[in-house]
Amino acid sequence: MGERTTSVAASSMAQIAERFATYVQLEQGRSTNTVMAYSKDVASLIEFARERECESLGDIGIIELRGWLAQQRSAGLTSATIARRATAIRMFFAWALSQGHIDQDPASALVIPKVSKRLPHVLQQDQAERVMDRAVLRADDDSATHIRDQAILEILYASGIRVGELVGLNVTDIDNSRRTLRVLGKGSKERVVPYGAIAEDALDKYLSQARPQLANQHSGAAVFLGARGKRVDQRVVRTMVHQVLSSLEGMPDLGPHGLRHSAATHLIEGGADIRTVQEILGHASLATTQLYTHVSSERLHAVYEQAHPRA
Repeated sequence: MGERTTSVAASSMAQIAERFATYVQLEQGRSTNTVMAYSKDVASLIEFARERECESLGDIGIIELRGWLAQQRSAGLTSATIARRATAIRMFFAWALSQGHIDQDPASALVIPKVSKRLPHVLQQDQAERVMDRAVLRADDDSATHIRDQAILEILYASGIRVGELVGLNVTDIDNSRRTLRVLGKGSKERVVPYGAIAEDALDKYLSQARPQLANQHSGAAVFLGARGKRVDQRVVRTMVHQVLSSLEGMPDLGPHGLRHSAATHLIEGGADIRTVQEILGHASLATTQLYTHVSSERLHAVYEQAHPRA
């Protein structure tokens, strides 16, 4: 075992981990997916530490933490995943120190791997048109789920919202007169997002024709419903997006987040200022939004290389 800290709390590591999950959810306001991911990361570390005879949180030192990260690397995890896990562990130990579960924070010396920013994969504008055309064609059979899918695709691309924000929409979040959606983003931050006339038509068709066919006593106020009438699951949406794109020749394999990336890139290519795009996407940092300016400039350069006789 490595450098030790003395345990000042009698609680078991598992109990402390459960309290941390509650803290992340209630006080940090993180999403259910984030809470689950952080809990899984902490549980993984605890299991690793127990195998090395650490009986309490105070027994875990920097050597165990570095060993755990090395195990993640040897498992073939990406730098981005390892960095996220390291961030979760640093947050866990900082919280544990503040709560008196440990008297020193070994994770404060833990170095988080640097992650190079990769440019997101996006659709070309003509490819996005083909995707939406395919959605219209599928909906021509008047199937309730196909009409729903068309509305989902149009809203994802028109608004750039996250798939979690989409499935969380309630009917009261739609403002037809202004063509806006009220969405609850990361950190439970609320924002208002616009959508266009074509998406409005698809959404109106779904709400008037398809949703009543899918709805039952379990539906509540959810906008988008699954086949059993409950709020549609994110996995259903992801599968549908992949299926529609894969049915078109020459289309990149993108999911809902790819449509979000595409919406942002096309907004910037169309002349939208970066601050407005940041607000639409709900990015806390402008640096995140600036990634899309690099995508646009790369595409501009590619077109120039193809088109200019002296490029």
